[in-house]
Amino acid sequence: MERQYKTGTKALAAAGMLMITIIWGSSFVVMKSSVDKVTPGYLLALRFTAAAIAMMAAFPKSLRHLSKESLRNGILVGIVLELSYLLQTYGIQYTTASKSAFITALYVILVPFLSWAVNGKKPGINNLLAAVLAVIGLGLLTLHGVTAVNFGDFLTFLCSVSFTVHLVLVERFTKRQDPLLLAIMQVAVVAVLNWILAPFLDGFHAFSFGILKDRALVSGILYLAIFCTMVGYAVQMVGQKILSANTSSLLLSLEAVFGTIFSVIFLKEVLTGKMIGGCVLMFLALVISELHFETHGKEIHG
Repeated sequence: MERQYKTGTKALAAAGMLMITIIWGSSFVVMKSSVDKVTPGYLLALRFTAAAIAMMAAFPKSLRHLSKESLRNGILVGIVLELSYLLQTYGIQYTTASKSAFITALYVILVPFLSWAVNGKKPGINNLLAAVLAVIGLGLLTLHGVTAVNFGDFLTFLCSVSFTVHLVLVERFTKRQDPLLLAIMQVAVVAVLNWILAPFLDGFHAFSFGILKDRALVSGILYLAIFCTMVGYAVQMVGQKILSANTSSLLLSLEAVFGTIFSVIFLKEVLTGKMIGGCVLMFLALVISELHFETHGKEIHG
């Protein structure tokens, strides 16, 4: 049985989720600027190493709850999160920050279907309609000409699938273990994996600690580490202990909206009428996908 939380607690969790979508929305701009100075693998290694150290220092009591089960769960969600970020970070090199933000948000459509596979809960007509709208919207955002799809868009879509798996796993694991410990474990796993993989993916000589003399780069890495990673994942883990994956995915999908806003403001990206149409359809898909759960109130009870 899932624990029932008071309305005020759920509202606070939802507010926290909304806060981190604004933070994560800004991360697309910082990542886009940072990958111009340091390769993706090493950028992720630096970001998650700094975040893991900060989290261990900030939440030392959570480490006392470490067990074989929490270690196993932390490693699993860490591997899935690592795959998600690799796909997103490499994908953003070949696409725009605003498109990356919106395509990543497609996980809100995929979550009900994965929940069906895992929990046996069949998606409703609204989910099917949302999927159709999302595919059309995604096409308007990513297709060039008749059939051409940007390679970065494809990698980012795979990232969305991976994030879907991550959301469902987090919902399951946080129901029975300390969410802050799970957050620390997954961040540490991502840091270790990136230091192992970066030399093979980016090259053994692609990184030098000398680049850390660049103050703008260091500031960007610290922002990604402290706010986008430490604060972001701590809030998400605690929030998902209270809210369902479906409700969480709807809230987190607003990251795409803020990502686009920040991209237009700071990166001077221009949205064409075709792309705006795609964004509108995807936003409608996100809302329709959750309409069933809000109406029947069965999936949103944390």
